[in-house]
Amino acid sequence: MNGALTFGLLFALTAALVPAGVHLGFRARRVRETGTPAGYGLAFEAVRIPTVRGRHLFGWLLPAPDAARTVVVLHGWGSNAEQMLPIAAPLRRAGLNVLLVDARNHGGSDSDTFSSLPRFAEDLGKAIAWLKRDQLGRAEQIAVLGHSVGAGAALLETSRNRDIAAVISIAAFAHPAEVTKRYLRRLRLPHPITVLVIRYVEWLIGYRFADIAPINTVCRIACPVLLVHGRDDETVPADDARRIADRCHAPQVRLLEIPGAGHDSTDQIQRYAGELVRFLDTSWAARVLHSIRRPR
Repeated sequence: MNGALTFGLLFALTAALVPAGVHLGFRARRVRETGTPAGYGLAFEAVRIPTVRGRHLFGWLLPAPDAARTVVVLHGWGSNAEQMLPIAAPLRRAGLNVLLVDARNHGGSDSDTFSSLPRFAEDLGKAIAWLKRDQLGRAEQIAVLGHSVGAGAALLETSRNRDIAAVISIAAFAHPAEVTKRYLRRLRLPHPITVLVIRYVEWLIGYRFADIAPINTVCRIACPVLLVHGRDDETVPADDARRIADRCHAPQVRLLEIPGAGHDSTDQIQRYAGELVRFLDTSWAARVLHSIRRPR
């Protein structure tokens, strides 16, 4: 009886501590912008975009004269729009409109109860809806670009949003369960605790990890996909990108590996901006051709 009682108390204590540990350990740190696109010699408009749950997103619109194509850029976990400027700037200089947004709980956007990959995707979807409603002249064709968790969110949103003509995923992980296990392995937690954490997070965010994992959502995407990954990424191994690319053997999925680049090497990726622009141009041209050929 004493053994059973002890086990019951330990289980109850663990069940009580897991939610607190998840909210504390996985909380996104807020880093606010200290500069602006003007530091890159770019004109911009600061915008506020309504999202779900009555919150608003902070963003920068970098308008290109007479351009009807826009790339929506989403940062990663604990990052912000400013940290994506090295990649966004060459896209703007290539003659594209660029909309950079902060997810909830990040940068200058409103706070919310928690952050998650699905909530990043919700915010991305609302940014696209805002473009189509309030910036219609710039929303003839829309592409999305995301980094890390933002890349996973870009793939998730593209899998269900037909307004997106192309997606660029930078440093996406293959499966959130694997990321969680890698993180918890450093804490030397018993396997049952790891499983409990995963199940609690799935309950909290309202999605099974398998349903939002980039290795699975990529198979539901019809438009062109460019996976970009640094070969020296120690946070998310480059093999994750290779597995995502090989998952469906889909001809619209391409992989671009950047030699010498780590997880946050926006400076290294910036050197390949020409390839990103060529991918977008080809994707948009293919979409126009498809719409012309489509039976009415």
